[in-house]
Amino acid sequence: MSKKTNKFSAESFGKETAETTQENNFYFGQQNFKWMLIGLACIVAGFLLMMGADANTVDGKYDPHSWNEGIFSFRRIRIAPMLVVAGFVIEVYAILKRK
Repeated sequence: MSKKTNKFSAESFGKETAETTQENNFYFGQQNFKWMLIGLACIVAGFLLMMGADANTVDGKYDPHSWNEGIFSFRRIRIAPMLVVAGFVIEVYAILKRK
């Protein structure tokens, strides 16, 4: 059985070695940033899908006597919010994923 020994000694205390200078102490890796960009793209796509004409607009102009049923479309009520929520879930995954 071999005994584990520390790499540190009293003589090397306070001195930088090649190992400590080569270490990358940054938490996020390339995969984390890739997942963050995917999550951000999902969030932006969800908000873009929610955009459109307002409830009281006709050809881009306000008309108090009209009602646009398009604001209750399947795209705006179901798909876009689910895409935004999925984007936030991907963001949480990207932050918690280890290298």
